[in-house]
Amino acid sequence: MDRFKNQRGLTLVEILLVVMIIGIIAAMVVPNIAGRGEEARFLIARTDIEANLASALDMYELDNGRLPTTEQGLNALIVEPVTSPVPNHWKGPYLKKKRIPQDPWGRPYVYRFPGEQNPAGYDLMSYGSDGIESEDDITNWAVAGSEVE
Repeated sequence: MDRFKNQRGLTLVEILLVVMIIGIIAAMVVPNIAGRGEEARFLIARTDIEANLASALDMYELDNGRLPTTEQGLNALIVEPVTSPVPNHWKGPYLKKKRIPQDPWGRPYVYRFPGEQNPAGYDLMSYGSDGIESEDDITNWAVAGSEVE
């Protein structure tokens, strides 16, 4: 206890100085972050579509020789399908978190196999912020969803 006798606390001026410094830093950082929420959501959806879900679908196809049908959906990445065609070598779950992610706007991703836009593969998309099929969709094909507005 004797070692604490010579120590003193922070003065009010020192505390105010620290608070001011934190305020100045916040004033510089917040404007740079503000307005980036929609861009961040777009990038999350793009990553899910082009990397996370695409990798899981690739692994499913490697194990089973085919992709899940539209009816089996992305749920086939988590739970072994029991509807035809039943996979012979299902080794899932194929997603680490063992759940199908929703898009950043809280809606399910849209999956179709065979794809309408990718007839030899699958279509995977998020309807974006408006929740309807439109220009802001994020897709796994090149035409739509390639720009952030």
